[in-house]
Amino acid sequence: MGANLKERLKMSDEEVASFVRGLRETLTEVEDLPMPTIAALDGVAVGGGLELALACDLRVAAADARLGLVETSRGLLPGAGGTQRLPRLVHLNIAKELIFTSRIITGEEAKQLGVVNHVVPQNTSNNAAFGKALSLAREITCNAPVALRCAKQAINEGVQLSIKEGYEVEQLYYERNIPTRDRTEGMLSFIEKRKPVYEGC
Repeated sequence: MGANLKERLKMSDEEVASFVRGLRETLTEVEDLPMPTIAALDGVAVGGGLELALACDLRVAAADARLGLVETSRGLLPGAGGTQRLPRLVHLNIAKELIFTSRIITGEEAKQLGVVNHVVPQNTSNNAAFGKALSLAREITCNAPVALRCAKQAINEGVQLSIKEGYEVEQLYYERNIPTRDRTEGMLSFIEKRKPVYEGC
């Protein structure tokens, strides 16, 4: 995924601004999905492709994947949230360097910098990152859906605040989870030494 620069060049300034705003809103909708999201990067994810991955909760890359926010090399800047998401993910100076230089990095480098959670060697089917993402998804889906949604929301909202305000956000979402059947099922299954059966309510 990336910008169609030939198409973009034909747009008026107002059309470009509207298009980029719409793209950012779309990626924010991905970011705001209530369930955990995982991006699998098996090939090239530059520009908008990396911005989409940054909107996900977790990222897995093949070691030879190619990632970068390359917009400044084309006279642009990341406009779908990249200038905001990347600095919240890695050290500010690293984010600035990657954006200012338009550098494309490998999956291995992305792991070292903290851009991705996991890096895996590529396989002959070129879907190693996808396989690891599925494995992570299976780990996550064993857990209580309501608790996962509450945890995600508490993290996403709390990280924007001071830690003391974040504690209040955590309390709010903890209390939302208290009356759920899944919470009771989780505790009962532990006591009864069996696998929980969550219903998402």
